[in-house]
Amino acid sequence: MFSQGKSAPSDLEIALKLADIADEISMQRYLAIDLVVETKPDLTPVSDADRAVEQAIREYLGKHRSDDAIIGEEFGTSVDNTDRAWIIDPIDGTKNYVRGVPVWATLIALRTSQGMQLGVVSSPALGRRWYASKGSGAFVIDNLADKSKVRKLSCSQVGQLSDASMSVSSFDKKEGWKDLQPNLLKLSEMVWRNRGYGDFWSHMLVAEGALDFALEPQLALWDMAALEVIVNEAGGRFSNFTGIDGSSGPGAISSNHLLHDLVLTQLK
Repeated sequence: MFSQGKSAPSDLEIALKLADIADEISMQRYLAIDLVVETKPDLTPVSDADRAVEQAIREYLGKHRSDDAIIGEEFGTSVDNTDRAWIIDPIDGTKNYVRGVPVWATLIALRTSQGMQLGVVSSPALGRRWYASKGSGAFVIDNLADKSKVRKLSCSQVGQLSDASMSVSSFDKKEGWKDLQPNLLKLSEMVWRNRGYGDFWSHMLVAEGALDFALEPQLALWDMAALEVIVNEAGGRFSNFTGIDGSSGPGAISSNHLLHDLVLTQLK
């Protein structure tokens, strides 16, 4: 809780507090033998941790940003406010979470009438947190045990596909990949290295400069909103597969911006 007598917390301070709340809940349930997992109508899993995290976030926002809308993966949209909306993915990477793979995170973004304003990606099992606010740069905490140590992010300067390291979520012949797969396979042969990191992590590695571009074919708004801000503030570019910038989906490409148009051309 923020101290009395101080000025009202900024949106970024609120977002980081939400990440703290989410981390505590998700880590308490991670690897729990009594974790309850159900299958949603779209055949994706949801755990009791997903719902508990989102509920706690909604309760906190209800106290500190009661006029703002909330768009969440598990409980939909609350409060009709087109000017300010918090976009929440309580656990991105639920399949990893329920199987004990530590690559999962809570994604928090704020969208206003001027576009995405901030993004926070908190991955407590990895001990890391990425965050950015529009016009102020992107940062990572490499060790959540010491949040005072913060590193500014910057995308790579690789300008040729032959020198690039890419990540693809998967090569499954599922909806979204069917038409792209032949060109995607050709693209994977053109680059220096191809690895499938998946989910939020591949895009955060682009923001860090460890990867040069990353691709995913099917994503929802809550999967992308926080990533968009962080990648852009690190000097990169975030778009769908037709080249429209932002979180319009249904898929996403994040890059160091130098390679973006080259990747789009190869996919077409």
